Amino acid sequence: MKIVALLLVFLCYFFQIFVSAQLKIGFYNSSCPNAEFIVKSIVQKRFKNNPSITGALLRLHFHDCGVSGCDASILIDSDSSKNQISEKDSAPNLTVRGYELIDEIKEKLESICPLIVSCSDIVTLATRDAVALAGGPTYTIPTGRRDGLVSNSSVDLPDPTESVSEILRFFRTIGLNKFDMVTLLGAHTVGVAHCLFFQSRVSDFRGTGRPDPTMDPKLVKKLFRLCTTSKPVTTLNDAPKTFLDQNTSFIVDNQYYNQISKKKGILKIDQELALDKLSAPIVARFANNGNAFRKSFAKSMIKMGNINVLVGNDGEIRKNCRAFNNPN
Repeated sequence: MKIVALLLVFLCYFFQIFVSAQLKIGFYNSSCPNAEFIVKSIVQKRFKNNPSITGALLRLHFHDCGVSGCDASILIDSDSSKNQISEKDSAPNLTVRGYELIDEIKEKLESICPLIVSCSDIVTLATRDAVALAGGPTYTIPTGRRDGLVSNSSVDLPDPTESVSEILRFFRTIGLNKFDMVTLLGAHTVGVAHCLFFQSRVSDFRGTGRPDPTMDPKLVKKLFRLCTTSKPVTTLNDAPKTFLDQNTSFIVDNQYYNQISKKKGILKIDQELALDKLSAPIVARFANNGNAFRKSFAKSMIKMGNINVLVGNDGEIRKNCRAFNNPN
């Protein structure tokens, strides 16, 4: 079994190298010269009014790439008339947001360069621009991705209650390594979590009736109040939530690693990153060296954006990011 697993990882890795070679910096320079400028200008406008869009796009991008590859399959709407549930409406994606921003960008690009710029490239470019606006690293990404033709509700994404080893296994199946895992979880520097995902840590950890001993007691009290004194809600998106980085919540920096090093990790996986021997040395390095995190984050984001992308004549360029061009 170990040999088979290693073979799959190597095949995935070499496939990514082959495909990424077909992507190109400035892919739209001739076909739609202002494409990247348009994406950036619309993201800038949204970020100015709502800086939380950076965290939203990072999660949207990861949840797209982590399922079938970076093919914009997460953007497809379900079709109730055909009883077809899309990836977007799977349980792990119910709190993903940012779709309307992608729609706005796509509508603008379609008015200038119809059926030229893919939705998958829009997601990748918009995320990169949002990261830079939030103080994170600037990096150049190749484009030329095409949009997938499949989107279903069967998704396999890591759960925040899983161990470091379990989540590392997932990352390896999509061609990413331990350093990528620790780095990309650093996206929590601008993310939020709903009480549902951490409430047991502050009230009844593993059925003990007590909070998680690895969490800072002051943070336990703060989160316990947040989750137990809120009014009833009707949807998950309305449920109380908190920043995963309690310090610089809208800035892409290394403070997330400093927080989890001080027992202030919100999610179980956040805290375990700082405790598990597989990841603790990397966490300590990033906590002490912001530039090391920035360089690693840019590298891992580029690498993630190359996961199982469609190029050439594969897939399609959608006219509407929420629907396949020919749903039949």
